[in-house]
Amino acid sequence: MTAGATRRLPAYALFAALLACAGLPIYIHAPKFYVDEYGVSLTALGAVLFGLRLLDVIQDPLLGRLSEKLRDQRGLAVGIGCAVIALAMMGLFAVPPLTSPVLWFGIMLTLVFSAFSFLTICFYAQGVAKADAMEGQGHLRLARWRETGALLGVCVASVAPVALGAVMGAPFAGFAVGFAVLAVASALAMRGEWFSADVPPGTGFGTVLRDVTARRLLLIALLNAAPVAVSSTLFLFYVESALDAPGFEGPLLLLFFIAAAGAAPVWGVLAERFGTKVILLCAMVLAILAFGGALFLGSGDQWWFAVVCLASGAAMGADLTLLPALFASRMAKISPSAAEGFGLWSFVSKFTLALAAAILLPALDGAGYVSPAEGQSPDEAIDLLRWLYAGVPCVLKLAAIFLLWRTKLEKDTE
Repeated sequence: MTAGATRRLPAYALFAALLACAGLPIYIHAPKFYVDEYGVSLTALGAVLFGLRLLDVIQDPLLGRLSEKLRDQRGLAVGIGCAVIALAMMGLFAVPPLTSPVLWFGIMLTLVFSAFSFLTICFYAQGVAKADAMEGQGHLRLARWRETGALLGVCVASVAPVALGAVMGAPFAGFAVGFAVLAVASALAMRGEWFSADVPPGTGFGTVLRDVTARRLLLIALLNAAPVAVSSTLFLFYVESALDAPGFEGPLLLLFFIAAAGAAPVWGVLAERFGTKVILLCAMVLAILAFGGALFLGSGDQWWFAVVCLASGAAMGADLTLLPALFASRMAKISPSAAEGFGLWSFVSKFTLALAAAILLPALDGAGYVSPAEGQSPDEAIDLLRWLYAGVPCVLKLAAIFLLWRTKLEKDTE
């Protein structure tokens, strides 16, 4: 690895933290914020989130193609994207809705998600070129920095509103301002990194989709990301209602993401030594054991759930580090420009979050679930919440394990 490449890796960690703050935390906080602050129904929010993902069916692949077209001007394009996502985050959390809350929620999230998709595609595509310029297993080394930075960003973003709520009256407005500052810092840190790699131009989505291994990895990503989407969407509801532990949401969420951030570099080191596929399968089994334990928890079991958070968080560290590294390694072989490949990857990653919101939130609403501040939910709704949070991820993980086990990977891709 060259000394110059090593010096620039922290910039990738910082930019990954920015993107992470606009990913999972939005699904964790935004629905509950609009329910509590503006009285929007869970069904309406789930419909909006799912509608935005239908937009991504068209948008994300097109943004991948746009990123490829602009690869000689990526620095400017990324700067504009950072400005858009910062302003949209301010509009989502810091500006009172200028129209109906549901419509405002949809408009701001459209801007957030569109900028997020474009920046993610540019960032991961550039990572392929960066890793190829490094000596040794560049994809795994870059992934350790990138995904550890992302997980640390998720840690901060997940608990920031809770922490800010203790010191100021508008915690989500403070979170939005902090995000805008991070966007500026990240854009400055990555200056000079948006170089145009000496690779042929992209050959379209067909190259990616015709490759058996790439298709399998995309499907595995879909199945493996779904449990994260389910648990992230329902985490706050599960702690507050199934465990009857209001006030523990922030510490438990922080524990979950700290475990993920701490485990991510360890998984990377193990993958370099024993092979990515073997280590990823081990992490998936750990996730099933953790979620299986959560099925049997009830009121007052928040300390046992802390153990679940440690184990499931550690397992997620492998998911978010090793799978992107596998896909990036494959893209380096079949589509070195990588922008279109990561356009498909971005769609898969976000679609699971929206699908979870579109199915799970209305299901809870239909079962009679209500916020504890509004009343007592029926036992059937709490049981459904417990099975959705812990049971569904186990089934999805089993499917992902089977598919990864049946997927043959070349030695240098592993």
